[in-house]
Amino acid sequence: MSNLFTTLKEKVSGTDRKIVFPEGLDERILTAASRLAAENILTPILVGKEEEVKAKATELSLSLEGTEIYDPSTYEKLDELVQSFVERRKGKATEEQARQILMDANYFGTMLVYNNLAHGLVSGAIHSTADTVRPALQIIKTKPGVTKTSGVFIMVRGDEQYVFADCAINISPDSQDLAEIAVESAKTAEMFDINPRVAMLSFSTKGSAKSPETERVVEAARLAKEKAPELLVDGEFQFDAAFVPSVAKKKAPDSDIQGDANVFVFPSLEAGNIGYKIAQRLGNFEAVGPILQGLNAPVNDLSRGCNEEDVYKLALITAGQSL
Repeated sequence: MSNLFTTLKEKVSGTDRKIVFPEGLDERILTAASRLAAENILTPILVGKEEEVKAKATELSLSLEGTEIYDPSTYEKLDELVQSFVERRKGKATEEQARQILMDANYFGTMLVYNNLAHGLVSGAIHSTADTVRPALQIIKTKPGVTKTSGVFIMVRGDEQYVFADCAINISPDSQDLAEIAVESAKTAEMFDINPRVAMLSFSTKGSAKSPETERVVEAARLAKEKAPELLVDGEFQFDAAFVPSVAKKKAPDSDIQGDANVFVFPSLEAGNIGYKIAQRLGNFEAVGPILQGLNAPVNDLSRGCNEEDVYKLALITAGQSL
């Protein structure tokens, strides 16, 4: 395991974090949950019918000691969750509708987080991103000063660690969105002990080309500095100018970032998604995420192609975000 996760494990262990896994019958989820509990890192809450979850664990020869199993239909605090949901949705759901909605494992798990009965949620092994994110946006919502959630990947190769954003959520972010993404991505970097140096990416470096697209990124860099004056952020940069010192010296000699950026904010989802996959497939980087940021409490989305190790790592990240 990379230093990134060793550090995170140390941070999370002993902090009594509880993380909800709405997909309590999935083999990858159960295996990761069993391991997290056995290592005393956190308490996994598995959502499902108790006899079914236990039978599946027995079939897989897994111990569920140190985990908790919650069945929405028999959960002792369901009435409390239903009332809380009705209040949160402000007239958009009756009590009867709320009770029905909370039989959905993702909504149920999200309400546990909202009511401080758990610290975070990890889903997506069998559900779509929309199924995971929709309840979070409706119930947990974004933090004050943040209008949209965004998704980042931590790119890891040996001792190298970088943050790529937004590679998962916002298709065409405007300058305000990009500034928010930059500030939130810097906070995510700090969680991994990465001292953030944020580059706002474009196809232009410091005015080498002019277009509405480049101006949007220039404005985003200005807004990010305004939002977080203490943050080292600059742009617009082509990737080579943000990453290669010799190129930075030629293309951006006056910038505080001299080819040493470690947080990269892409101008669109298209660019971000392509960029992280090129680094992953051609550069042999491990892409950890997407990590959702900007929410009042952590909810994270697995890929349906994930493995047990992915679940384990994303649970660690989710617990880390909740500290």
